[in-house]
Amino acid sequence: MYKKFSMDLAGRTLTIETGKLAQLANGSALVRYGDTVILSTATASSEPREGIDFFPLSVDYEERLYAVGKIPGGFIKREGKPSERAILTSRVIDRPIRPLFPKDLRNDVTVVNTVLSVDQDNSPEIAAMIGTSVALSISDIPFHGPIGGVVLGLIDGEVIINPDAAQREKSDMYVTLAGTSEKITMIEAGAKEVSEQAMLDAVIKGHQEIKKITEFIKNIVAEVGKPKFEYPSAEVPQEIFDAVKEIAYEGMRKAVLTTDKTERDANVAALTQEVHEKLAETFPDSTAAINDALYKLEKKVVRQYILQEGRRVDGRRLDEIRPMSAAISLLPRTHGSGLFQRGQTQVLTTVTLGGIGDVQTLDGVDLEEKKRYMHHYNFPGYSVGEAKTSRGPGRREIGHGALAERALEPVIPDEVEFPYAIRLVSEVLMSNGSTSQGSVCGSTLALMDAGVPIKAPVAGISAGLVIDDENPDRFITFMDIQGIEDFFGDMDFKVAGTKKGITAIQMDIKVDGLNDEIIRQAFDLTRRGRLQILDEVIAPVIAEPKKSLSPYAPKMFTMNIDPDKIREVIGPGGKIINKIIAETGAKIEIEDDGRVFVSTTDEAAGKKALSIIEAIAKDVQPGQVFMGKVTRLMTFGAFVEFAPGKEGLVHISKLDNKRVEKVEDVVKVGDEIPVKVLEIDKQGRINLSRKDALPAPAANRK
Repeated sequence: MYKKFSMDLAGRTLTIETGKLAQLANGSALVRYGDTVILSTATASSEPREGIDFFPLSVDYEERLYAVGKIPGGFIKREGKPSERAILTSRVIDRPIRPLFPKDLRNDVTVVNTVLSVDQDNSPEIAAMIGTSVALSISDIPFHGPIGGVVLGLIDGEVIINPDAAQREKSDMYVTLAGTSEKITMIEAGAKEVSEQAMLDAVIKGHQEIKKITEFIKNIVAEVGKPKFEYPSAEVPQEIFDAVKEIAYEGMRKAVLTTDKTERDANVAALTQEVHEKLAETFPDSTAAINDALYKLEKKVVRQYILQEGRRVDGRRLDEIRPMSAAISLLPRTHGSGLFQRGQTQVLTTVTLGGIGDVQTLDGVDLEEKKRYMHHYNFPGYSVGEAKTSRGPGRREIGHGALAERALEPVIPDEVEFPYAIRLVSEVLMSNGSTSQGSVCGSTLALMDAGVPIKAPVAGISAGLVIDDENPDRFITFMDIQGIEDFFGDMDFKVAGTKKGITAIQMDIKVDGLNDEIIRQAFDLTRRGRLQILDEVIAPVIAEPKKSLSPYAPKMFTMNIDPDKIREVIGPGGKIINKIIAETGAKIEIEDDGRVFVSTTDEAAGKKALSIIEAIAKDVQPGQVFMGKVTRLMTFGAFVEFAPGKEGLVHISKLDNKRVEKVEDVVKVGDEIPVKVLEIDKQGRINLSRKDALPAPAANRK
């Protein structure tokens, strides 16, 4: 049955329609927020997937370019693989809902958000998040929601809920916030050095709006929700866990106590083999269940060390960062490089500078059409000791790259100050926790090594969390999580920023949400951690950007011309500009507003290209002197091209300081000669003189 529900969200109407579209899905909702329209669906398999030890959830955010009245570019003219923005939005929706499913559910669950119409003032990301929550909540799929979501802006110190396009341009932050009626389940933020207190205040205010959304969804569920289906639990049988614990508890405590990941993995592998041998007869055909029990036991041991004994498996204090080091200029031919290591996490970041024509062109439903600053992140198998082939970047790699990109974006100089396209690539060489924040630190090192005048160094660090399973009000937060603490802990709270404030946040959790006190402690820990990295690790290696660029980086020359002259510079079919490029070897880009960018590794070539363009773009005036090329010979003189597309006549009487009998006696076609503009007649013809451009004869020099 068709139903329609509405509420006011940040001064605009949010409408949910159910029972009309996609009725074969377990749950579906059409979301309208302004003129933004999203179809959200949730579908589950009827049976659990066998042979897996995880919950198989997939979340897709499918952009349709008809939503903004565009036809896709390229030859195929249809949407292809998801854009980076679509992947990031899928992750933003995935993270707050994943912890709210039963941990022992093994049925496939697929969430699809189809973007049907986009109003740039009303975020399709938020509409999709709310639609996902509605579709899951009214479906028969087990889900401990609902959640709500908002975007937070900050203008002149005031928190704005769901800012429109104009407000986003002026805002000091863009924070996507999600939560239940009780707790925060996801924070994804980009900010312009916003203080921790301002960020926390914004999160608290945003949560008040989220509570209204969750109550709205609960009312929808009460009217059209389905009973949740039952499923076979994938929980480890208690008798197997008890047997494994009795045999392996003390051994597991000893096995995990080491600073070296490889040694720890070897210890746990040896213990695993021992346990299987001892339980082979008691629990035949239970290999998978015993492995699950060992994983559960290892998790319990690691959490007990932190929660009950206040120590970590590598011996660190709760607020202690692993040993760190940094280096720059490792690679001779790159434009800049930086290596950052924290414990067994090691990231090499390189910088490549290019012309403005190297910017990335985006084909999506957002207003952003070009990206001048890019960060890419690679996570090869060898970084974790795995023998696997590279299949290109997955969603995790794209997400981590975007997080590091967002962290540095507020300190990147603008195009006027630094007219380059900038690409960073972070290669993860070793991974044992928080490689994305290692990429942030490596990016700062590489950018300063390249001579990019960033406004301030940026560093990143993560905070972890363990909540007492028996007493949820008791918890411990700690700094700089390593891999094992990420796997078995309850939170990976990543914060990057400068000394002044926060530039990026990404929060991953495995529990049903965080309260304000946990978030406050995480902000405090990560601030202390990043200041330590900036002062003790980065500053001693390189305190500020180098004053000069690499000799292998392109030199950039800029000028402005009258936009009406662009056509003359380009020439018919690009003939003129291609000739300049061929002659100088420089790369030339011209913007519609008349800005000209010339990039080349040869400074002389760059200056020559600029002078040629200047000669074309500026109106010719009597008295100007040029170096021109003879193009034609006539009995009465020679025609000389003194700028691409501009030609004038040197009369035979103006060829030399002495009398000239024949033009061929002085010049021939192809000669380069200096010429001076004498006059421009009423018909626009230009009269030139070689004679007046030559040095005065010796007899006349006194």
